[in-house]
Formats: sequence, structure tokens, C-alpha cells
Amino acid sequence: MRAGGEIVYVALGANLGDREATFSSVIAAFEREPDLRLLAASRVFETPPLGPPGQRPYLNAVVALRAWLAPIELLRRLQGIETALGRDRGPDAVRWGPRTIDLDLLFYGERCITLPDLEVPHPRAHERVFVLLPLAEVAPALVHPTLGRSIAELATARSDADEVTPQPRPVGWPGATAPAERGALA
Repeated sequence: MRAGGEIVYVALGANLGDREATFSSVIAAFEREPDLRLLAASRVFETPPLGPPGQRPYLNAVVALRAWLAPIELLRRLQGIETALGRDRGPDAVRWGPRTIDLDLLFYGERCITLPDLEVPHPRAHERVFVLLPLAEVAPALVHPTLGRSIAELATARSDADEVTPQPRPVGWPGATAPAERGALA
């Protein structure tokens, strides 16, 4: 097993195209990255869209990875995966509009990072039930470094949990915890 690295948490969201196939493609992309190791994945949930009306529901999930990359390099790799899977970041892309895939870096170890292109912890993660519920499955004891509350606490405080519906695992979707890292996620 490779030493070092940091545990990071990434949210996945998609509401265009074959959402399940896209999620499976993200997992395959993570597994091809030599500087990333997939540790765990939440169940997949369907949620109402956030943003402009008329969108179809999103699939959402959270994965835990061990990363041997600088945070900004990890962000660039996530954006590269998004682009490869058809994400439109052009000038006409609608904020919170429909997308083939959205990969958000939620937490990078216990670091607090503020850069022009990256803010960690994700500035709205604690406000979004579609992030908190899947994150609570893979890292319930993780403490939000600026709020001082565990993810489980933040998730159970949500009154809108009924908007999140568990879905069958897509083909190739991993189980909740990888055996080699069991217990190392929170």
C-alpha cells in the first residue's frame, strides 16, 4: 500500500444523459488515476434539481478518495474528468443548470483552502441535503473544520431529507467501504 496522501471527499451530480453510466464512468476514471485511490462510495440518491425550473432530477453521491495531489491539481483532474464526460463550462452554461456531470471537491483532509478557483471546505456543502446525506454514509464522524460539527450532526439536522431518494447502484458502483481502508475514513 502506498504511504501518505490525504483523504478527500468528492460529490457527484448529474441530470443529463445516462446518469448511471456517467457515474460508472467517473468511478472508472478515478480508478485509472495513479494519484487517487477510491476508498468508499455512498449510495446513489435521486434529488430534485437546484437551479432553473424545468430540469430533470439529479443523481447525487459522494466518494472518499486518498489523494497524492495538491488540492488545485486535484481540482484540475476533476475538471478534466468532467470535460471528458461532456460537461459544458462554456460562457453559455447556466449556473446550477442541467449538466452531464458535476464533481465538487468537498473536503481535502482537514484543510481550509481559499484560492481564486477553489474553496475547501466547499462553501455550500453544509446547506445541501443532497451532499450531506451521502457524505454522512461514508464519513459520519468527519468534523466540518469551520463549523465544528460532525457531518452526521449536520445531516440529521436537515428537515428536507425526504427529498432525497435512494436508487439502485449503477453498474460498477462500489460498495460503501473498501476493505483496505476500512475505519480510516472519519
